[in-house]
Amino acid sequence: MSASGGRPASGPEVGIGIVGYGLMGKAHAYGYTLAPHIRSLGCRPRLRMISGRHERAVQKAAAMYGVELAVTDWRAVLESPRVDIVDICTPPGTHAEIIEAAAAAGKAIVCEKPLAADYASARRAIDAVGRAGVRSLICFNYRKLPALSLMKQLIDEGRIGEPRLWRATWLSDEFLDPDIPFDWRFRRSEGASTIADLGAHLIDLAQWMIGRVVSVSAQSQTFVTERRDSRNGTDTMTAVDNDDASSALLQFDSGAIGVFETAKVSPRRPCDFVVEVNGSRGTVRFDYARLNELWYGDGHEPAELYGMRRIRAEHQTHPQTDGWWPIGQGIGYGASFVNQAADLLAQWPDGHWTPGLETGLEVQAVCEAIERAASEHRWVEVAEIAERAAV
Repeated sequence: MSASGGRPASGPEVGIGIVGYGLMGKAHAYGYTLAPHIRSLGCRPRLRMISGRHERAVQKAAAMYGVELAVTDWRAVLESPRVDIVDICTPPGTHAEIIEAAAAAGKAIVCEKPLAADYASARRAIDAVGRAGVRSLICFNYRKLPALSLMKQLIDEGRIGEPRLWRATWLSDEFLDPDIPFDWRFRRSEGASTIADLGAHLIDLAQWMIGRVVSVSAQSQTFVTERRDSRNGTDTMTAVDNDDASSALLQFDSGAIGVFETAKVSPRRPCDFVVEVNGSRGTVRFDYARLNELWYGDGHEPAELYGMRRIRAEHQTHPQTDGWWPIGQGIGYGASFVNQAADLLAQWPDGHWTPGLETGLEVQAVCEAIERAASEHRWVEVAEIAERAAV
């Protein structure tokens, strides 16, 4: 660990209550646990409670993650006076209800992306947070990877000139097997669309780096239209109502244009996403398969240096590397959650949390515009989404 790394946490304890014990619950618990070992914080995070529907499973998760108490009713987490921050890691369709209840209970809120399964629910959640005046954060953890944070920095510094072209793909094979049984992931009202699930991260990165998306055109396809469902002791086929794959064209308020693709049926693509920005003088490109690298090309360099250079985005001068390993040792996926936890705890109790849930709402609007563009076969203005929700 570098000299700027963490020391034993001191200061007041901050009680964390995690709602949901699956992959994201595990990732968030990991982040809070490691944060004091990476950064010097003014408080001590304590994993007080974790909730889940299945008693034995959530108890096992609590023991594994180092959480003090497991419960089967998420409302118990919100009601506990020992919990200061409610961290929501449940399926997207449940987020809004939990956010509204947590806000009413006066708790600070951290929520996994997407903010909700649809814009109207996301809007209600934001309104509840605004009324309560509580602090909130949406989990766009990839902002916390050094390479992507450096990409943002180079764009802001004008290293590629004026951004003109943005493109991104996120490919996985999560839904490739047609024999995967039906569950909440295949119902849009519970698991959201692939556009919102995978694409929310890409849209956030686009708006964080380039600016607002103002209009979109899109196409979507569901290749496996029904799946075997034995949840109620029967063996029936249930229709799938979210997309297996989608793509979109984007227009930014700056005049830049973009291309976007998400899919969960790409063979031998486990979790591959790529982001590239072409500007008036240069290019930056990130490939998650090599997440400690950023590729950069300067169009003003001499011709004999033509091409792209590889930047090892692990140097102590790069953003989001504070407290991590010396260059060459690698900073992985888990580090994004550690950095996220460290950044928010460093601002406890009165500092500014970013990105707030409002950012999640902005991303939700773009995702829903893409969904609408695909279903209605037309260009859709992102502003239409908020306008229709207000009617």
